[in-house]
Amino acid sequence: MDQGSHCTAERELLEAVSRITTFSTTSPSDEEQNQPKAEISCQVRKENSEKDDLQDSNASLSPNSSMTTKELQEYWKNEKRQCRQVKLLFEIPSTRIVEHHLSKYVLYKIIILQTGSFDSNKSVIERRYSDFEKLHRSLLEEFSEEMEDVTFPKKTLTGNFTEEVINERKLAFKDYLRLLYSMKYIRRSKKFIDFLTRLELQEAYGCLRGGHYTKALEILLEVIGLQERLTRGNPVSIVPTLCAIIVCHKDLENPASAFEYGEKALSRLRVHTSHRYYIPLLETMITLAYELGKDFLSLQEKLEEWKAKKDPIRVFTLKELAVREYVQ
Repeated sequence: MDQGSHCTAERELLEAVSRITTFSTTSPSDEEQNQPKAEISCQVRKENSEKDDLQDSNASLSPNSSMTTKELQEYWKNEKRQCRQVKLLFEIPSTRIVEHHLSKYVLYKIIILQTGSFDSNKSVIERRYSDFEKLHRSLLEEFSEEMEDVTFPKKTLTGNFTEEVINERKLAFKDYLRLLYSMKYIRRSKKFIDFLTRLELQEAYGCLRGGHYTKALEILLEVIGLQERLTRGNPVSIVPTLCAIIVCHKDLENPASAFEYGEKALSRLRVHTSHRYYIPLLETMITLAYELGKDFLSLQEKLEEWKAKKDPIRVFTLKELAVREYVQ
């Protein structure tokens, strides 16, 4: 073969390769053409969901440019911890029948465990059938499509307190919670999180308002661990609970513990300085730092900086904000 023929053959080969490459990148394969539309739709939703997760993550990873190197390191450390995926398991090992003067009902003991963790990370709550029913109705209003195939144990006119019915519901409620938690949008929803935490928080804040700080603190410390595991993608949402813990420790004259939880709360508000708890928290932390002999000047500078940027408005104290939470 002469040189001219060799060059022509080589050029034809390159053009063929180019056509094949263009076709493969612009035309769907036979397999993709035959793929059901519903399946493609699910795949797109999954990809969009992954993009949403990435965007959510990127949105949360936006440190304030005025942070010091140490603050930035602590911020990224906390954010990495928040981004770790946590999976929860639900067990309903036992029940108890409660009888009042005019009512009788079954309480289901729910143990919430973090996968790959020791028993120290478990949370224990109790809920009755009507609590589950209320959750189900509420979720149907917001997530009708997702809840389409979710079954819920029906009410019975008689036999609600028989061992057979109670055992059936134990298994049904366990599967029900497991299924709800498997759906991302539901497990992140306020309605689902409230179902698992609201009753305990209402009791804790009631104790706080009544001046029973020891009991309030005991409940809040139980709830905060579960809240943290349920709201990994939204760390700011647990700031009120952290601040209620600070108030309890402060009134119980435990300034060191109050300061410790104050640092946790502030770390979640570094890029959310317009949050209603930010200034009351800063003011409380300045008082605690001064009392403990810690650096309060940097906190004071942040407070003055905020006041210089904002119009003067009435700000509640941390305790005043706390007692307003969960008021019926």
